[in-house]
Amino acid sequence: RGELDRETLQPLWRQRDALMADKTAIDVAQLQRVDSAGLALLLHLQEEQRQRGVALKIFGATERLKTLIALYNLQAIMPVDTAG
Repeated sequence: RGELDRETLQPLWRQRDALMADKTAIDVAQLQRVDSAGLALLLHLQEEQRQRGVALKIFGATERLKTLIALYNLQAIMPVDTAG
């Protein structure tokens, strides 16, 4: 369980290339809190993978995360699956 917000994303940002090198999916089910900065990081990671020719799947989104995605009207560019 954890948080992905402006207070916690700095270490992930610095290590994003190494962390994402071979990733095709991110399981966000254990995130208790994601703020707009965390959502921006997920979008950025998705775009970086797209530029590498990889379709990054985000799955396990909580209702809160899906609400945040809808609030910013990002459903078309950031589809999420609730199942793994």
